[in-house]
Amino acid sequence: MKKIQQGFTLIELMIVVAIIGILAAVAIPAYQDYTAKAQASEAYTLLAGFKTPLADLAGSGGIVAACPTSAAALTTAYPSAVTSGKSVASIAMTQATTQCDITATFRTTGVNSKLAPGGTAKKVMIRYDSADGSWKCGTDLDAGVQNKACSGTLASPT
Repeated sequence: MKKIQQGFTLIELMIVVAIIGILAAVAIPAYQDYTAKAQASEAYTLLAGFKTPLADLAGSGGIVAACPTSAAALTTAYPSAVTSGKSVASIAMTQATTQCDITATFRTTGVNSKLAPGGTAKKVMIRYDSADGSWKCGTDLDAGVQNKACSGTLASPT
């Protein structure tokens, strides 16, 4: 008489659980990096929305008109600009003689820990120089999270 197999042995189940554990150990850190990069890309996208209007305003009205430093003046000068998002808490402008720095600051809660380690928000900044019309980018994000086109630091954008 033939014996019909009724289920799995304990060894087979333990092997399956071990394989799932190994896959989870590899997949979870990779997923965390993926979400950090996705959240960081929001800052680059929001900042890119300022490039064309800022260059136009700087060309027609000068750097002072194009680079308002208060939040109220920012929304007046750029009425259609998006100044915050799901991962970005705020966007602010600072002005130097011929330069305008636009800085996106990440939220401290609800984002990946690589964007706000220890509750300190990281930043991404783009700098427009009206003297030569150039754009530079800097950030204090970890190298694994930052955009490859933005490799400079906040103090020394490239």
